[in-house]
Amino acid sequence: MKKYFKITALLVIGFMGMATTIGNQPNDKYFEMIKNIEIFTNLYKEINTYYVDEVDPGKLMRTGLDAMMESLDPYTNYISESDIEGYRFLTDGKYNGIGARSKKMGDYVTITELYKDQPADRAGLRPGDQIVAIDGNDTKGKSGDAINALLRGFPNTTVQIAVRRPGTKELINLTLTRGEVQVPNVPYSGMVRDDIGYVSLTTFTRNAGMNVKNAIQKLKKENPSIKGVIFDLRDNGGGLLNEAVNISNIFIPKGELVVKTKGKVKDWDMSFRTTTTPLDTEIPLVILINGRSASASEIVSGVIQDYDRGVLLGQRSYGKGLVQNTKDIGYNAKLKLTTAKYYIPSERCIQSVEYKDGEPVDIADEKRTPFKTRNGRTVLDGGGVKPDIFVNKVTDVGVIKSLVDQALIFDYVTDYCLKRDSIKNIEAFRFTEINEFLSFLESKNFQYQTESEKLISQLEKMTSKEGYDLDTSLKSLSQKVKAAKKDEILRYKEEITKLIEKEIASRYFYQKGKIKMGLRNDIEIEEAVKVINDSSRYNQLLGNR
Repeated sequence: MKKYFKITALLVIGFMGMATTIGNQPNDKYFEMIKNIEIFTNLYKEINTYYVDEVDPGKLMRTGLDAMMESLDPYTNYISESDIEGYRFLTDGKYNGIGARSKKMGDYVTITELYKDQPADRAGLRPGDQIVAIDGNDTKGKSGDAINALLRGFPNTTVQIAVRRPGTKELINLTLTRGEVQVPNVPYSGMVRDDIGYVSLTTFTRNAGMNVKNAIQKLKKENPSIKGVIFDLRDNGGGLLNEAVNISNIFIPKGELVVKTKGKVKDWDMSFRTTTTPLDTEIPLVILINGRSASASEIVSGVIQDYDRGVLLGQRSYGKGLVQNTKDIGYNAKLKLTTAKYYIPSERCIQSVEYKDGEPVDIADEKRTPFKTRNGRTVLDGGGVKPDIFVNKVTDVGVIKSLVDQALIFDYVTDYCLKRDSIKNIEAFRFTEINEFLSFLESKNFQYQTESEKLISQLEKMTSKEGYDLDTSLKSLSQKVKAAKKDEILRYKEEITKLIEKEIASRYFYQKGKIKMGLRNDIEIEEAVKVINDSSRYNQLLGNR
C-alpha cells in the first residue's frame, strides 16, 4: 500500500514543481494535471487491492495507457520495454528474433515470408507453416503481436516451435536459435527495360540515404548509357526524417529546403535543408507511390514534386504529415509523441484531415487547398501526395482483392510449392496452371460480394422499409450480376497469374525474387518506362518550358 502513496506523492511533487515554474494560477491546466494524476493513482490502487478477481497490474496499466493514446492521433504511442524490439526495427532495420514475417489466419498465426539466411530460414520454417505451440504452450487464438513477442529475444537463446505444415499430418517440432535479424532497406536495385535503372526502398531506417545513393552510383557506373531512374517507394511506411532529407539531397541541389516542422512549442520549430552536393540533378526520375507510402516517403515524393524534379506515378499516398519524437519515460519504456506537423517546400501539409475506422479517407480535390510548385504547377494539401500520373491498382479490383484478403493465392502457392523443390530462374519461369488454380478455388468454395451486390442488398432493405414492391426487379438484377461474376476471374486471368508468379518467386528466391518478378509483371513499371522514354511528355508533366 505504501508504494502507491509514494508514487502519488512523487508525481504530485513533480507536477507542483512544474506548475510553480510555469505559473501559480490554481485553476490552470497544471492544477488539473496534479488533481487527475492523484485520482488516477488512487483508482489504480483501489482496483488492484480490492477488485473481486485477481488483476495483473501491468496489463491493467497498459489498458489505461493505450486508451489514453487512442484519444490522440494514431501515431502517438506508448512503447513498453517488451515493445522495444519492434521500435528498434523501425529505426535501425534490425531486431533480435527469428527473421520471419507472419499473419494470423484463422485460429493460428501463419508464416508468410522468410528473410534469407536468418534463423527461421536456417531452421527449416516455410511460408504456410502454422505456429501451433511455442515452448510447449498452445498458441491457438493468440494475436500476431503476442506471437512476435514470444519469438523475439536475446541472440543465441533458443525457442521451441511446433508447426502444422500443409500436406504433412504430423506436427513438426523445430528448435530456433534467435539472432540479430538485419533487414536491408534497399533489397534490390538493377536495370529494367531500355537502359532504365530501378531502386527499391522499403523503409527509411539508418543509412537509407547512403544505400540509395550507392545503388544509383553503381547503376550509373555499370551502365553509362542509363536513361533514367525509377525509385520505388510503394508500401514504404516511412521512418527517420533525416534519411528523407539525405535521399532528397541525392536529386536536388545543396541548400534547398526539404521540410519544415511546426508545432505547439515554437522554439522546437525547425527547417531541414540539403547539406551536400547532390549525386544527379538532371537524370530523368520517376517515383512510384501508393496508398501505403507514408511519412518520410511522402516528404521525398512531395519534395521531388514541389521542385518539379521528377514525375510521381501510382496512387495517392497515405497522408501522414505528422512528426513524432520519442521520450524516455523510465523502466526502458518510451513515449512516441506527435510534436509537430511537417510542411514541404510548397508550404503544403499533406496530413489527412478525414479518418474512418482509423484510416485516412480520400477527400475531393475541391476541398483541398491549392499550392504551387517551382514551375507553377498546382498541387494540393490535406490528404497525401497526389501522383502526376494515376494508375489503377490491380488489387483494388473486387475479385482480386477478395482473393488476396482471403489468402487464397497464398494458400494455393503453398500447395503448389509443396510439390516442387525448385523452379526455373525468374526470367524463364511462367505460371501456366491457371485451370488448376480455378479448381483450387472451387474446392475452397470461393465466394465474394461485389460492390454492385452490396448496393442491391442495401436497396432491398431500403425498399422493404419504405414499402416499395421491387422484389422481382431486384432479384432479376441480382441474377444478372451473379452471372457476370462467373466470368470475372477469367477476365482478370493475366493479372491474377502475375500475382501468383510473384508469390511463387518469393518462396524460392525470397524478397529479392519477389521484387524481380514484380518488375517483369508490373504495369506501373511499364508506364514509368514509357514516361522516361518520352522526353516530351516527361517535360510537359513537370511544366518545363
